[in-house]
Amino acid sequence: MAPPAGQIRPAKYLASFVLIVVALYALVFFTGNGSAKPKLGIDLQGGTIVTLTARQEDGAQPSEEALNRARDLIEVRVNGLGVSGAEVVRDGNNLTITVPGADSEGAKGLGQTARLAFRKVIGQPVPAGTPTQQQPSSSTPPSGSASTPPSAPPSQSAGTPSSSSAPQGRPAPNLAAQPSSTPPSSSTAPPSSAAPSSTPPAPSNIDPKVAKEIQEAKATRQSTDPQVLQQAAILLDCSQPDPLRGNDDLDKPLVTCDEKGEFKYTLAPATQPKEDTETKADDYTNYTRLTGEDINNAAANNNPNGTGYVVNLDFKSEGGSKWAKFTSANVQQAVAVVLDGEVMSAPTIQSAIEGGSTEISGKFTLKEAQNLANTLKYGALPLSFDASEAQTISPTLGLQSLKAGLIAGGIGLALVFVYCMFYYRLLGILTILSLGLSGVIVYGVLVLLGRWIGFTLDLAGIAGFIVAIGITADSFIVFFERLKDEVREGRTFRSAVPRAWVRSRRTILSADAVSFIAAAVLYVIAVGQVKGFAFTLGMSTVLDLVVVFLVTHPLVAMASKSKFLSKPNLSGLGGATREGAAHRAATTGKTAAVKEA
Repeated sequence: MAPPAGQIRPAKYLASFVLIVVALYALVFFTGNGSAKPKLGIDLQGGTIVTLTARQEDGAQPSEEALNRARDLIEVRVNGLGVSGAEVVRDGNNLTITVPGADSEGAKGLGQTARLAFRKVIGQPVPAGTPTQQQPSSSTPPSGSASTPPSAPPSQSAGTPSSSSAPQGRPAPNLAAQPSSTPPSSSTAPPSSAAPSSTPPAPSNIDPKVAKEIQEAKATRQSTDPQVLQQAAILLDCSQPDPLRGNDDLDKPLVTCDEKGEFKYTLAPATQPKEDTETKADDYTNYTRLTGEDINNAAANNNPNGTGYVVNLDFKSEGGSKWAKFTSANVQQAVAVVLDGEVMSAPTIQSAIEGGSTEISGKFTLKEAQNLANTLKYGALPLSFDASEAQTISPTLGLQSLKAGLIAGGIGLALVFVYCMFYYRLLGILTILSLGLSGVIVYGVLVLLGRWIGFTLDLAGIAGFIVAIGITADSFIVFFERLKDEVREGRTFRSAVPRAWVRSRRTILSADAVSFIAAAVLYVIAVGQVKGFAFTLGMSTVLDLVVVFLVTHPLVAMASKSKFLSKPNLSGLGGATREGAAHRAATTGKTAAVKEA
C-alpha cells in the first residue's frame, strides 16, 4: 500500500541517491583516459595562443565575409557549447585563437580548412621520397573502409622510379576533353616552367610568394595534361609543406601525398557522373561533386577491423545517393578520401555501399579522430590559413584571483554553517550534510562534462557555483520554515514533516524553475565567460533538486521518527514546539469555554 501524501520511505530515496553517486563515479574513474579532475579554464591553468594568417590562391585581400565566416566556424569547432573557455578574435586578416592548456598542435589544427572530397585513384600509389631520388618504402599506403569488409589498398610498386620514368601503374587517363590553360610540358621541365605564361599578375596581395607557389602547384599537379601529371608525381616532395593545402581545385585531377608523407597519389577530380550522362571510365567531364558538403554528421569510434580509431560519416540524403552511385560505378576501384588535398585513406570498393554511411580510417589516435570528426561536422573554412608558433599564457593572475575567491567563499560558507547550527541545530547539520553531498555530485559531473563536451571551469563558472549554493540553501530554509509553521500549529515533529514537505515542495520547484529559466536565457544571449557562469548556475540548480528530493527530505523524515533526534531542544524546533503547546492550550481553553457555555 502506498504511503499517505507526504509520507515516504526514506531508505528507498537514499538508496537511489547512493546508486546515482556510484554510477557517476564509476564513469569518472573507469571510463575515458583523462584525469579524474575537472578541466580548468585559461585563467586557472593558462593556455595557448595561435595566430592564423589567411592565405589565398591569388594573394588577394580576403573578403570581410570570408574572414567572419571563418572566425565563426573556428569558434564553433573549438567552443561549440560555449563552455570550453576558448576564444577566437579577429585582428585584421588574422584570427587569434586562445585555448586552455598547452596543446599547441591542437590549437594549430583548428585552422584546418577541412575540405573533404572523394577522388578516384588513378593507377597505383608510389613510395614517396625526395624530388630527385625516390626511397623504397616497406610501408603500405593508407587504407580505409569504403565497404564492409574493406579490402587491402592498391598494391604499390616494389621498384623505385627514377626521375626520368613515370610512376608505375596504369597511365593517367586522357583528360584532354577538358579545356586546359596549361600547355603540355616536356617530361624534364621543372614545375615552374609548366606554369602558363599568360598568367595575369596577382592583384594587390598579402604574400606574393605564397600566391606564386599555389599557382605553380596548380599548374603542374592539377594539370589536365597526362604528361605534366606524370612529371609532377616524380618531382613532388612529400616532406615539404604543401602550398595546395586547402586550395586544390576539386574539378581537376590532383597529384598529392598521403597525410604521413609516405606515398604519392594521382587522383581523378572529386566528381561523380550525373544520372543522365553516359560517361566513359576515364572521362571526367559532366560530373557532380561528392564532397564534405554532403556530410550530415561525423563521429569518432573504435576501429572494428583492428586497433586505433576511425571517423564514421553519415551523408545527407542527396549525399548518400551520390555515394551509392559512385561506389556502384567503381567496384574494385580505389577511392581516396582527401582532406585539404591530403589522402587520409584509399580503400578499394568491394560493392555498392548504400545507406548513406561510410568511414575514414587511418593511423588515428582517439584525440586525432575526435578532432577530425568535429572539424568535418562543422564544415569547411572558406579560407586556408598558415599558423604561427604557439605562445603560452601564464595562469599566475588567475590562480591568485582563485585563491582570494576561495578564501572569501570559505569564510562565507563557514558563516552560513555557524548560522545554521545556531538557528536550526539538527536541521542545520542536515543542511551542511546536504551541501556536502551536493558538492560530491557537482565534482563528478564537472569531470565528465570536461571529457564529453570540453567544459572548463574558470572564475566565472566558480562564481556561478557560489551563487547556486545560496539557491540550494534557500530550498532547505523554505522546507525548514514550513516545518516550523506546522509545529507552531500544534503538530508534533513527526506529523509535521509530511505536511510541511507537501506545502513547501511547490515553492521549491517554482523557485528553482525561475532560477533555471534565468540561467538558460543568460546562456543563450551571453558570450564569452558569461556563458560559463550561466551554465554552472543552471546545472547547479538542477542538481539542487536532486539533493533536496533524494537526500534532505528523507533525512528529515528519518530524524523525525527517532525519539532522540526529535527532541525539541536538539532538533532546533524548541521555540516552535513551545508556541505550538501554547496554541493547543489556547485552543483547548476556548473549546472548554464553549462547552461550559
